[in-house]
Amino acid sequence: MRVPLRPRHRLSAALAVATLLLATPAAAVELPGSFNFATPAFHVNAAPGGSLLVADAGAGIVELRKDTSALVADLPGVTDVAAVGRGNMFAVTGGGPETPPGTARLYRASHNGSVRLVADLRAFEETVNPDGSEIIDTNPYSVVALNGGRALVADAGGNVLLTVSGRGAVDWVALFPEELVSTANAKTLAGCPDAPPDFAFVCGFPDRVPAQPVPTSIAVGPDGAWYVGELKGFPAPTGESRIWRIAPGTLHADCATSPACSVVADGFTSIVDLNFGPDGTLYVTEIDEASWLAVEMGGGDGGTVNACDIATRSCDVVSSGLPMAMSATVGGDGVLYALIRGLVPGAAEVIALE
Repeated sequence: MRVPLRPRHRLSAALAVATLLLATPAAAVELPGSFNFATPAFHVNAAPGGSLLVADAGAGIVELRKDTSALVADLPGVTDVAAVGRGNMFAVTGGGPETPPGTARLYRASHNGSVRLVADLRAFEETVNPDGSEIIDTNPYSVVALNGGRALVADAGGNVLLTVSGRGAVDWVALFPEELVSTANAKTLAGCPDAPPDFAFVCGFPDRVPAQPVPTSIAVGPDGAWYVGELKGFPAPTGESRIWRIAPGTLHADCATSPACSVVADGFTSIVDLNFGPDGTLYVTEIDEASWLAVEMGGGDGGTVNACDIATRSCDVVSSGLPMAMSATVGGDGVLYALIRGLVPGAAEVIALE
C-alpha cells in the first residue's frame, strides 16, 4: 500500500487492515447493551436519559443503553452525532475531495427515525472555500450543539470550523494553519533508509515539511469557549497535534494571526476526539501513539485517552494501549466510555474505562 501523500488526510476505512487492533485492552470492561456496528464507527457521545449515541457510518445513529441497543436513525455516512435535548440530535456526514454531491451535510434527526437536512456543507465549501485551496475538500467530522438551535462543525477536509444556524445558514468561524512538522515518524514507518520500493520516496523528504492541521474534534468548554483538536495530516508526526481555544462568537478568524485563537495544549499525536466531562475535565482521544499513519500501514502502539485540566494546561493519561481509540465520553452514570476498533468490521465496540 502506498503512503497516502495528500494535500489533506481524512480517516479512511483502509485503517481496518490493522491486525493489532483485535487485542483487548487490559484496563477496560465490556459495556452491557453492546451492538454489532456496521462500521466505520467514529464517535460516541452521551445523551440525556443515560444513553450513549454512536455515529456508525455503515448504518446510521445507534443508541446504546444498559438493557437494549438499536439503530435509531438510518443515516449512512454519519461521522458524529450530538444530542439536542431529549429525543433530538444533530448529525454530520463525511465527505472528501473525491466524494460526489450529496455528501458532507448537517442533519437534524430524532429518535422516531426522522432525518431532516439542515445544511449542505459541501455546497458551502464549493461556493466560499475559506482556505482558498484549488482542491474543493470538505469532510465534516465532528459536531456540537449550541444554544438557539445552532451547531458547530469541525471540517477536517477544509481545515475550518463552521457555524450553522437553525435555519441552515452556514458561515466559517476559524481557519486553522499549516505547521512545519518532523518527517521522522513517516521515515521510520516506511523503513528508511532501506524502505521497500513503494515507500522509498518518503526517505527523500527533508527533515521538516508543512502539514495540514486536519481539525477532527470540537467541544464547548465550561468557560463557553470552543475547543478544537488537530489530527495533523501527512507526514503524520508524533507529538505535534494541538488543541485550539476559539473565543465564542468568533467569525472569520485566521488562526495563524488572530487573537481570537490560541493553542492551549500540544504534544499530542493524531487527536480524533475531544469531550468535556460534567466536572470540566477535557478528555482527549489519540487514535494511536504511533500516529494514524502507523495504523493505516497495519501497525501501531495503541491509542490513548487523556484527562486534561484546561485551567492549568496539564494532562494525565487515563488509559493507553487502546486498539484504534476513536472517541471517549462520560455517560450519565458518571462512567468514562471509549469507542475502540471503530474501523474494524465485527470488532468495533464501546467499552467502559476503569
